[in-house]
Amino acid sequence: MSETLPFAQYLKDNSRATHDSVDELVMSSKPFDNTDNYIRFLQLQAVFHKVVDPIYKDPALNEKIDGLAELARYDVVLQDLGDLKAAPKAVSLDIPAPEGAEALGWLYCAEGSNVGAAFLFKDAQQHLNFNADFGARHLGPHADGRGKHWREFVEQLNALGVEGADREDALRGALEAFAFYKKVLREVFA
Repeated sequence: MSETLPFAQYLKDNSRATHDSVDELVMSSKPFDNTDNYIRFLQLQAVFHKVVDPIYKDPALNEKIDGLAELARYDVVLQDLGDLKAAPKAVSLDIPAPEGAEALGWLYCAEGSNVGAAFLFKDAQQHLNFNADFGARHLGPHADGRGKHWREFVEQLNALGVEGADREDALRGALEAFAFYKKVLREVFA
């Protein structure tokens, strides 16, 4: 059954509960209640995007997914932190270095988060006055719009032809990405 589903749909269907728990945990941390909480949110984002940055810049993946390197957001998260005169936070966790099909699961999570970032971007604007030019650059929409960009990204992801054990590895990567994000969030907001 999982072989008949498009790859991105397979990842979505099998990681939905974990994904939803991440959303709930993020919002429970009240990242837009005040600038200090938002800085913690940026520090969390910086840790996660530092992990996925090499995936976005992987030469082999960039041959298969057009414009992938330009989608990386680590440097932009650091700019957002700089706007607020804040620095990245070191965490006590082991920092993963996903490879192979597992890296595709991490990439799916990272790029998918940009779709949900529409709500976060709106909150950053309304509650803290941050925007795509100051403090909330990394939450800003893709030039083509979030929906169109996501559909195009999914098409390219599905076209990779990920099958069999690689699908399972990619799903494990996605689940690890969500779990890691939750661990970092708990540490940064502790």
